[in-house]
Amino acid sequence: MPNPFFRLRFALLLCTCLLSACGGIVRKASQQFSDSLTTAVLDQDDPEIVRDGLPSYLLLIDSRIAANPLDADTLLSGAKLYGAYAGAFVEDPERAQRLAGRAYGYAHRALCLREKPLCDSLDAPFEKFDAALKQADAKDIATLYGFAAAWAGKIQVNAGDWNAIADLPKLQALLLRCYGIDPNYDSGGAALYLGVVNSIRPASLGGKPEEGKKWFDKALELSAGKNQMVRVLYAQFYARLVFDQTLHDKLLNEVLAADPVAPRLTLINTLAKKKAKALLASGKDFF
Repeated sequence: MPNPFFRLRFALLLCTCLLSACGGIVRKASQQFSDSLTTAVLDQDDPEIVRDGLPSYLLLIDSRIAANPLDADTLLSGAKLYGAYAGAFVEDPERAQRLAGRAYGYAHRALCLREKPLCDSLDAPFEKFDAALKQADAKDIATLYGFAAAWAGKIQVNAGDWNAIADLPKLQALLLRCYGIDPNYDSGGAALYLGVVNSIRPASLGGKPEEGKKWFDKALELSAGKNQMVRVLYAQFYARLVFDQTLHDKLLNEVLAADPVAPRLTLINTLAKKKAKALLASGKDFF
């Protein structure tokens, strides 16, 4: 089996080949490579392979972004990869914050390239942000959703930072805009994020857990129940927040009983099973 040094050399060689080529052919081949790799990763049933191999591709994405800093598609790919890696495989809080921050940075740059009025309003009062959001290009759902996902990941790993929590109303508005444009985008991803966003805080601190429950149910419907991570997050964020052990255990046991193999969901479902076991074990002390 190739050792890590060989994998790194291969990634750097591949990077050199990609960067030295030119024109539409290279862009098409590069996109095909990225799409094929994404599919291979999502269909993988051994998370350790992905955990060990993905860092090489993160370096490759960094190099492509450095060479093409105004390529919004590559920035969004980098944001998605860094966000997924931080959320799925990084346990150290400081490292997770750093990687999620990089994902947000890449997504922010893509947003500013394609939706400048919205980008300029991020730090403005909510009314100005909301007005810019309504003018955002509905055809560019990939940019809006990519930024929303990276923003949600950044807030999640900084949940103890009230400055980050203060951004929740704007993030929620952005997710609602994405959902309004295309509810089925990313198999109902906006609905899932809205479930989490509304369930981060208890009602006494401004959260809307019952609203979150509705969005989790909608996410299950939109994914046809095949994305088991929806059930895990439903249990982790909503059921625990309202101390509903019956729902908590029901959702997690459904995850454990489900077949994890599904197109572009196998890795996520395999990780969901691992998380479900841990939540069931810790639930004995939580409830």
